[in-house]
Amino acid sequence: MRKLIAVVGPTATGKTALAVALARAIDGEIVGADSRQVYRRLDIGTAKPTPDERALAPHHLLDVVDPDEPFSLAEYLELATAALEDIWARGRQPLLVGGSGQYVWALLEGWTVPRLPPQRELRRSLEERAEREGAEALHRELAHVDPQAAAGIDPRNVRRVIRALEVYQTTGRPISFWQEKAPPSWDTLVLGLACPRDELYRRIDARVDGMMQAGLVDEVQGLLTMGYSRELPSMSGIGYREVCQYLAGELDLSAAAARIKTATHRLARQQATWFRRDDPRIRWLDVSLGKSLERTVEAAGAFLGLGQCDHAMAKGGGL
Repeated sequence: MRKLIAVVGPTATGKTALAVALARAIDGEIVGADSRQVYRRLDIGTAKPTPDERALAPHHLLDVVDPDEPFSLAEYLELATAALEDIWARGRQPLLVGGSGQYVWALLEGWTVPRLPPQRELRRSLEERAEREGAEALHRELAHVDPQAAAGIDPRNVRRVIRALEVYQTTGRPISFWQEKAPPSWDTLVLGLACPRDELYRRIDARVDGMMQAGLVDEVQGLLTMGYSRELPSMSGIGYREVCQYLAGELDLSAAAARIKTATHRLARQQATWFRRDDPRIRWLDVSLGKSLERTVEAAGAFLGLGQCDHAMAKGGGL
């Protein structure tokens, strides 16, 4: 049976670097599982693989849509499945890489998701209600009509709550009904990257500082100049939202950076609920301080049963 290798875990744990090294060692190609990296021109703030990383291993599911185009889980599953089939057909090994838990498990568990176009008027109405009554009010409504979905959605994640209500109000069935599972036609091995929380927060803070130095403000200003509204879902992501507030004079730059760090810490905690340390499906790798990429690659290779994986760094000049 065909095999899919997944590399998952919280943001800033080094998933891309490991995946690139593994792809070079096993003739692999990387299929992204990141709900923000699908947007073109959103590069720095989404921590997309660098041009050098993309040159070292083929990447799929990056730069799929423009920032003002809708993109759904159903579309992701269609594109990701097509990418996997193409990679296998060419005799290569796919690696699914990313921290968007819903995307990862929807693909690995074979969720059946409705292809439902965005209902813009309904969404606008629900967004206005969230502003008037608070996000908790919408979450309570979702809990009433779909307690299973509500249990898995953070009440503060207004966009996901609205999407779940949108599916219910449009189809007459809760989104959890549509998320039935059909076992996929491949075997999966899931590698999880983890480190202590205090170290993870330091990594996140360093990454945010690096994004600011790399030109995140200029990236966001360029998007706004091109006519992309700060109200778009793509522009409401962590980093873009706060920089928009800075550019609008609502925050100073240091406050914006601090908010990005805090929001990313919260994201990491949310990701931990998707990728649980006690999940028997995940084989965890320690990437804490002092663990080199070479040692992580070697440990991953041991899980994969690959004797030469520790040579991935040397193959073709290393990373």
